Amino acid sequence: MTKKVAVLTSGGDAPGMNACIRAIVLACERADYAIIGYQHGYNGLLNQEYCLLNNNQVHNLIQRGGTVLHSARCHEFKTDEGAKKAAENLDELDIDTLIVIGGDGSFKGADHLSAFWSGQVLGLPGTIDNDIGGTDATIGFYTAIETAVTSIDKVRDTADAFERIFLVEVMGRHAGFLALHAALASSADYVILPELFEKPDVTLECITEQLNERRKQSDHISYIIVLAEKLWPGGIDNLAKALTEKTQSEVRPVILGHVQRGGSPVSEDRILATKLGAYAVSLVTKNVSGVMIGERAGQIVEVPLKLTWEESKPLDKQMVTTMKTLMNERYA
Repeated sequence: MTKKVAVLTSGGDAPGMNACIRAIVLACERADYAIIGYQHGYNGLLNQEYCLLNNNQVHNLIQRGGTVLHSARCHEFKTDEGAKKAAENLDELDIDTLIVIGGDGSFKGADHLSAFWSGQVLGLPGTIDNDIGGTDATIGFYTAIETAVTSIDKVRDTADAFERIFLVEVMGRHAGFLALHAALASSADYVILPELFEKPDVTLECITEQLNERRKQSDHISYIIVLAEKLWPGGIDNLAKALTEKTQSEVRPVILGHVQRGGSPVSEDRILATKLGAYAVSLVTKNVSGVMIGERAGQIVEVPLKLTWEESKPLDKQMVTTMKTLMNERYA
């Protein structure tokens, strides 16, 4: 009997999701599996909203940002009744394997479904935050870095022209991967990360100390601080106000926001998405379920879904050390 595979994208969109969908569709066709796509995440699964997928539909798709299946968050799916309904819908279509592309919330949903459905459930890490344990990088992370760096470079031009202090807030939720990579790649003067953040007054003192040293070296300087979102008490505007008062300088906040989720995926995300998508399809006939397909040290790995959010993912120690050295962080 021909295997039937379903795929959906859930949670925040990430560049490379379309590349992953393309790889899954092509790999299914090569294996002679039927493939459908649920639309609008788990909402589509609950409402039996799906479309048949084939080679023609994914032609010229690899370079497109967003997700052609669309995405959404679904509170109903978190309930037992929601998961049972989803299981019934999957059985109604004789689905053998469900592939979920998303972040930790999407994976928790997939794990929740496994308690009520006997089919194969596989997860693929798609989030710009890179906060998924068990994989070195997530689909969309590399593109988000590039977007943030390009934006910070442009802010730097204005900062230099007016000799101002700029705060640039990047996404990441509770993880500092995007902030750290963007700060290092854009030669930011300071970065504030959730993993290293202690007290606001200590951070303000540290920034002021460094800024004063820079001003002793040159009368004409610009200064860029990269801040992880939802970290500073009261938000980026409160930090801008506090810095203005403490440094007696003009401080301008810039929130990059959802622009970091958009755009054509860079090559690293296209390749990662394609490798992971094709590998997931190779597991369709295997006795493997409830795992995320990721990549560590260049090798594809299968990680139990629960471990992707239960185990804290650390920042790269060498990158942290490098950033601290360049910041001359006295309070590290």
